[in-house]
Amino acid sequence: MIRLQRQKVFDLLKKDSSHLLNKEINVKGWVRTRRGNKNVAFIALNDGSIIHNLQIVVDVNAFQNDELLRKVTTGACISVNGKLVASQGKGQAVEVQASEIHLYGTADPEKYPLQKKGHTLEFLREIAHLRPRTNTFGAVFRIRHALSFAIHRFFNENGFFYLHTPIITGSDAEGAGAMFRVTTLDMQNPPLDEQGKVDYSQDFFGKETNLTVSGQLEGELGALALSNIYTFGPTFRAENSNTSRHLSEFWMIEPEMAFYDIHDNMDLAESFLKYLIRYLLEHCDDDLAFLEKMYDKELTARLNMIVGKQFERITYTDAVEILENSGRTFEYPVKWGIDLQAEHERYLVEQEFKRPVIITDYPKDIKAFYMKLNDDGKTVRAMDVLFPKIGEIVGGSQREETYEKLYGRVKEMGIHEEDVWWYLETRKFGTAPHSGFGLGFERLMLFVTGMGNIRDVIPFPRAPQSAEF
Repeated sequence: MIRLQRQKVFDLLKKDSSHLLNKEINVKGWVRTRRGNKNVAFIALNDGSIIHNLQIVVDVNAFQNDELLRKVTTGACISVNGKLVASQGKGQAVEVQASEIHLYGTADPEKYPLQKKGHTLEFLREIAHLRPRTNTFGAVFRIRHALSFAIHRFFNENGFFYLHTPIITGSDAEGAGAMFRVTTLDMQNPPLDEQGKVDYSQDFFGKETNLTVSGQLEGELGALALSNIYTFGPTFRAENSNTSRHLSEFWMIEPEMAFYDIHDNMDLAESFLKYLIRYLLEHCDDDLAFLEKMYDKELTARLNMIVGKQFERITYTDAVEILENSGRTFEYPVKWGIDLQAEHERYLVEQEFKRPVIITDYPKDIKAFYMKLNDDGKTVRAMDVLFPKIGEIVGGSQREETYEKLYGRVKEMGIHEEDVWWYLETRKFGTAPHSGFGLGFERLMLFVTGMGNIRDVIPFPRAPQSAEF
C-alpha cells in the first residue's frame, strides 16, 4: 500500500479541503456501515474526530481483492487510499474514490455487538469497552474533552494556577464519612492495638488514610499563598447509592481564591459557567445537534438561556418563603432549617424565576464547618447555584478565616482536631478572607448533553457492584 499523509475525517468535512480535491489521500477509521450492490460499495467510515461519517466509494469490478472486500463489515478497521472528489450524493460535500484498502482488524458480523442499531443505553453500559464507537458516546466524550479544555482555558485566562491536590488523604473535607480506605495491611489478619482495634500506625502511611472526597481543604492552602488556584481531579464517595445522579468516582473542579468575599465568589461562578457553555455552543455544534435530536429536544434552548440571562440571587430565607407561599405540595415539606431538595430547587429555577438561581446564607446546621458565620450566628455565607433540570450544580462559600470561630465550629461538629490541625494553623499565620466553590464535572456534563443518567457521561462509570472495566 502506498504511504500517503493521513487526513482526519474532521478536517475533510469541517475545514476547507478544496486544495485536496482530485488528489490521492489516505484516511483511516472504523466501518460504520457498508451498503451497495455487485458493482459498487459504499462504506461509511468514522475515525472518531467528528460525528459525521466519510463516504468511501469502491468500484467492486475494478477492485482486485474480493476476499478482502467481504471482510470490510461494520466494526472493521481499515486504511483507505483514494482520490478525494466532490460528492454526487446528498449530506456530504466530499467523498473518497477508493483505490487501495488495507484491513487492520476484522469484526465478525455474527459476534460484533454493535452490528445492529437501536441498542439501549443500559445495554451499552454492559459493553463500556465498545460503546465509545457509537454516535451517542462519541458525541458525549468529544464534549467531555471540549469542556475539560474550556475549564483549563478559563482559569488560565483569569490568572489562576492549577494545583494538584492529593488523592490519598487523612482528612474528610465534607464530614461525610463514606470514604474508600487505602491500606496495605493484611485485612485477613490485621495488627490490633490494646483496645482490639486495627492498629493503623503499622500501615504504610502510619495512620488511617482514604481516597479523597474533595481537594478543597488542600486547595485553600494553595490560595493562601498563590491567591487564585483551582483543582480539577478525581474524587471518591463510598455511598451505596444506585441512582441516576450518583457515582463512586467522579471529577470535581474546585477554585479557591484569596481576598474574595461571597459576592466575588458568586460573580466568578456565574461567569465561569457561562464561559463553559458558550465555548461548547461555539465548538461542539454538531455533537450538540445530534444529542438534541436523539435525547433532549430543548437542549440548545436551555444552554442559550444560561448564557443569555443574569442569574437570580436570593437568600435561603427568601427561598423558603417563596416555596411556602407557592401553593405547591412538595414530596418533602418545606420549612426553615431543612436542606432544600431537588424538587424545591427546580421549582425556583423553572417556575418562579425561569433562570439560574444562586441561593445564599444557609442555616449553619446544614452546612460544613469551614463556612464563614454571618453576624446573626445562625447562618453562613454559603452559596448554591441552581440550574434547570439539574438543581444544585455548584456549591461554595466564603471560608471562615478567623481561628477562634473556625476552631469553635470544629469542636461543635465533633471533628477530631488532630485530623485538621494543619488547616486550623493557616488561620494563625497570615490568615486572609477567601472563598471557593465546587463544581461536579459529571453533573455539568449531564446538563450540557441532555443525557438522563450520570453513568452515561463518564467513560468508565464506577458505582456499587460496578467496576468491571
